[in-house]
Amino acid sequence: MLYRIVSKIPHVLFKPAYDLYESYLFEKVKSQPEKIPKHVAIIMDGNRRWARLLDKPPWYGHFFGSRKLEEILEWCRELGIRTLTVYAFSTENFRRSKEEVKMLMDLFEKKFKELVHDERVHKYGIRVNVLGRKELLPKNVREAAEEAEKATRKYNNYTLNIAVAYGGRSEIVDAVKRIVEDVQAGKLSKNEINEELLKRYLYVPNMSDPDIVIRTGGEIRISNFLLYQIAYSELFFVDVYFPEFRKIDFLRIIREYQKRHRRFGK
Repeated sequence: MLYRIVSKIPHVLFKPAYDLYESYLFEKVKSQPEKIPKHVAIIMDGNRRWARLLDKPPWYGHFFGSRKLEEILEWCRELGIRTLTVYAFSTENFRRSKEEVKMLMDLFEKKFKELVHDERVHKYGIRVNVLGRKELLPKNVREAAEEAEKATRKYNNYTLNIAVAYGGRSEIVDAVKRIVEDVQAGKLSKNEINEELLKRYLYVPNMSDPDIVIRTGGEIRISNFLLYQIAYSELFFVDVYFPEFRKIDFLRIIREYQKRHRRFGK
């Protein structure tokens, strides 16, 4: 199901009404715990355009986007959403200017290191997975990502999947290569290959499929994100840039999702 949310009016102009409506939505969502999604995926789009509106360089938008992600993690915890997957950097993003890519890589390294020491990560038991072709990342970023994964490997209350140097097609190709290797090594027969087996060879083996995919920034496309996993996901497109994405926008999406009857082709 494709759904578009338009949200352009600054909420500071109507803060009392905004706060009241947010509380109302939160209670409505929580009143149907059986219909709260287990897995939400987000394409975090619009950081650069948001920075451009403020006459700031791209890294400014990416920095505030990273802070917004921290807020969303808290929203998910409040609602009991156990898995959050975010699209942070695609394989195609390496084509951006060297300066912007360098700034992003420095930001990734910093944030991965922060996750290792973040008290909330350890208090709430958040496991961090990094999806993508990590071999394409600079050594310092790759090591910081692997350290975040290692430091949280024992947790299973919540999961944060961060797609970096990621492409949906690349993930499928890499999975197929590994299956072929195992067939050639005699570990598998071709008759064992099916949809469930392929899921075991993806970047995060047997990761649950997202119930919801959200894209901010006003664009209506998937951009090579989780192509295998989102076959039956509910799709939501929001007309706000990612740093401006509000809790009320998030709750409206969850509330709309709760109204859907998911048939999975039946």
